[in-house]
Amino acid sequence: MLPDFSDLAGFRKLLADLPGADAAATEGAQARNGQLTKPPGALGRLEELAIWYAGWRGNPRPEIAAPQVIVFAGNHGVARLGVSAFPPAVTAQMVANFCAGGAAINQLARLAGARIDIHALDLDRPTADFTREPAMSEAECAAALKTGWEAVDPQADLLVVGEMGIANTTAASALANALFGGAAEDWTGRGTGVEGDALTAKTRVVADGVKRHFGGDGIELLARLGGREIAAMAGAIAAARMLRIPVILDGFICCAAAACLRAVNPAMLDHAVAGHQSAESGHAALLERIGKAPLLALGLRLGEGTGAALAIQVLKGAVACHSGMATFAEAGVSAG
Repeated sequence: MLPDFSDLAGFRKLLADLPGADAAATEGAQARNGQLTKPPGALGRLEELAIWYAGWRGNPRPEIAAPQVIVFAGNHGVARLGVSAFPPAVTAQMVANFCAGGAAINQLARLAGARIDIHALDLDRPTADFTREPAMSEAECAAALKTGWEAVDPQADLLVVGEMGIANTTAASALANALFGGAAEDWTGRGTGVEGDALTAKTRVVADGVKRHFGGDGIELLARLGGREIAAMAGAIAAARMLRIPVILDGFICCAAAACLRAVNPAMLDHAVAGHQSAESGHAALLERIGKAPLLALGLRLGEGTGAALAIQVLKGAVACHSGMATFAEAGVSAG
């Protein structure tokens, strides 16, 4: 049963006391890994992934049977400043596409055997223009966090969160810049494909927003510079931690949401791995800042949770080898 919260102070308090991985399950998985019919370390990072997953699921010989993919959608006030190649109406159109099963994330979730849930957050009420005022009030941010918090299925054994929201790379760039410093251009990429003068204008919007709202912790910055879908992703990632459900992080926007949580508690993302490194220019630096090495690097920049959903297959492979392989004793093979 998840604890409840009603405001940002309550959410922040929950992040201060986080459950950890099951030490006995981790030790059991490590022992089992050392007995499997392979040379030590022969499966490389797959071995680390399997042991990590086993610890969070509390089972030294786990399986992945019920992954959940959640896509959150929201609209952004800064879209009116021309930071995207697409109009805000596309957010609702893509939500309809998700619900009809026609998007890339639908195909990859189905391939992974994952349940997919779609949550559209007040699409007819964009966040405020953060160059002029906070994107969300504290109450609005808390409500979005709670949408994500309550969207996680307690019976899921793996979580992927994705997003849709015209102008949300601008919000994510502003969050990364505010959290980690540097210049706005260090964190601002092409997003939906802007370039030239449009990219220059987008970078200026990021710089203006960070200048106006600089300071505060990750949750405060999430409210001032983020979006409803970004806050919802943060809420879902936090809920998964409380439920000890491992998380595969998606691209730049998802990692910006995760970084806001990590800024409040450095141990917040121990239950998460990075599914991929996207083509968005700031993502590699953001992954480095949050201490996550990506499982894949395929030049993706779609969002929706696609890169993380594809990485489910990698984690499934790691767990299948760990739990399904025979030990030397079981196979009657000499361990040398």
